[in-house]
Amino acid sequence: MINNKTVAVVVPCFNEETQIIQVIKTMPDFVDRIIVIDDKSTDNTASIVKDYIHSIENKSIQIDNILDKIKPNNYNRANIIVQELQKKEIQYFTPREIYNDNNSDRIVLISHLTNAGKGSGIATGYKWAKDHGIDCVATMDGDGQMDPDELLSLCEPIIFENIDYAKGNRLIHRSALLVIPKVRFFGNSILSILTKLASGYWHVSDTQTGYTAISNKALNAIRLYDIYKKYGYPNDMLVKLNIAFCTLREVEIKPVYDIGEQSKMKIFKVIPTVSILLIKSFFKRLWFKYLFRDFHPLFILYHFSFLLGAIWIPYLYKVGNALILDKNLSFETLFAFTFLGISSIQSFLFAMWMDIQDNDRLYK
Repeated sequence: MINNKTVAVVVPCFNEETQIIQVIKTMPDFVDRIIVIDDKSTDNTASIVKDYIHSIENKSIQIDNILDKIKPNNYNRANIIVQELQKKEIQYFTPREIYNDNNSDRIVLISHLTNAGKGSGIATGYKWAKDHGIDCVATMDGDGQMDPDELLSLCEPIIFENIDYAKGNRLIHRSALLVIPKVRFFGNSILSILTKLASGYWHVSDTQTGYTAISNKALNAIRLYDIYKKYGYPNDMLVKLNIAFCTLREVEIKPVYDIGEQSKMKIFKVIPTVSILLIKSFFKRLWFKYLFRDFHPLFILYHFSFLLGAIWIPYLYKVGNALILDKNLSFETLFAFTFLGISSIQSFLFAMWMDIQDNDRLYK
C-alpha cells in the first residue's frame, strides 16, 4: 500500500518463461497484488508461475471482491444498476481461468483460454482490479523491460495528486536516441504524432509504452472490455480516457533493452494497423466528446474543413493535370482551387488550436 491506498500491477505475458519470475521477484514491497495474465502461451510461462506461487509464502493484505457490496436503499438505485452491469460485463472479456483467487494471495494468475493479444490481457487484469476496488493499478510487461524502481514515480501522481492516468515517457530521457533502436524510435515518433491528434492529449509522446498507472475512478469511467486487443491498446486507452475527461501525467522513465527479452512486435506491421485505428478513434472522439457529451464549436470546424477538403480534391486533380499537360485553366477553376484549399486548411488549423486549448486542462 501507499498512503493507505491499495496498489496492483497487471503483468501481461505471452511466452515469457525466461523473464516472468524475475519481473515478479523484483516487484516493490508496496505492491499488494501482482496480477499475471497468461495469454495462452505456448511455452511454460503459466506452469513456471504456478510453481513459483507454491514455492513462496504468497500472502499479502486481504482484498475482497466489492461486487454485491452496495445494499439497496431509496437513493442508490443508480449505483445498484452500475453494480449489476459490472457483474454482467464479464461475458464481453476474453474467456479466462483464475488459478488462484484467495482474498489474501499476493500473486494472482489468470490464464486466457484463447490467445487474444496484449490489450486483451491488460483489460482482463484491469477488470479484476476494478472488481476488487484497487485504488491504483499499474501495468508492467512480462519481458522485464521496465525498471521496477520507477514504479513508485508512476503511482505517486495517482495516489497523492488524484491524477487519473500516469504514463511513462522514454523519449524524453537523455539516452533515448542512443538506447532505443532507430526503427522503434522512428515508429514510436510517428504513432505519437497521430495519437496526439486522435486522443486530444496534444502534449504526450512515447505513446507505445506499456508502463502506466491508472486510478480506480478512471477504470470505472471507460469500457474495459472495449480496449483494443492488440499492440495499439495504449493509443486506444488515451482516446477513451480523453473522452471520459480523465487527467493525465507523463513521467520520465529510462529505456530498457537487451536484457534477454524477445520482442514480438513487428513495427512495420503495427504502424499501418494502429494508424487506421487512430483515424477511426479521432472521429469517435469528436462525436462522443464534442457533440454528445459536451458540444464544442471545434466539432463543426473540423467537419467543415473535411467537407471543404473533399470538394477541393477534384479541383486539385484538375490543376495537377493541367500542370502536367501544360493546359490553361479558367479563372473560376483556379479561384475555387485556391479558396477551397486555403479555407479547408485554415478551418482545420483553427479547430486544432481550439482542440489544444480545450484539452490543456487534462494534461497535468
